[in-house]
Amino acid sequence: METLGRKIDLFEVAEIKLSYSGKVKASQRPKVTCSRQVFEVFSQAWSEDRIEFVEDFKVMLLSRANRVLGIVNISSGGTAGTVVDVKLVLAAALKANSSSMILAHNHPSGNLMPSEQDRRLTSRLKDAGKILDIPVLDHLIVTTEGYFSFADEGEL
Repeated sequence: METLGRKIDLFEVAEIKLSYSGKVKASQRPKVTCSRQVFEVFSQAWSEDRIEFVEDFKVMLLSRANRVLGIVNISSGGTAGTVVDVKLVLAAALKANSSSMILAHNHPSGNLMPSEQDRRLTSRLKDAGKILDIPVLDHLIVTTEGYFSFADEGEL
């Protein structure tokens, strides 16, 4: 253990850098304007081998023009749920400098109805996004046969 008398050198503190490197021109990114388009983009990002196997939670990050900056895999769980860390969702949104976000998770059972836990998580993320001026525009539950949109059903 170091002695207490050691002088602190401020140049030994870790440097933190924030950056975002877009690999696709803004005009070439998909633009989403409705839940159906969002579902189609998420469907391409979901592995067919996993959608009916384990629950995954993903976030679509959007520019001010609703162009997709990227999709982030936040968590993967079991057959009946996954744990979502709100800080990880917001860290991804901040790092990508996104203007808004859309949440999605799958139900391996094929049931499209949201659970009470789904509603609570949506509310928490919506409140957190509001504080950082990164609104949650929708939350989709996806299956191989369709989707449920919190926004379309007036639950956002």
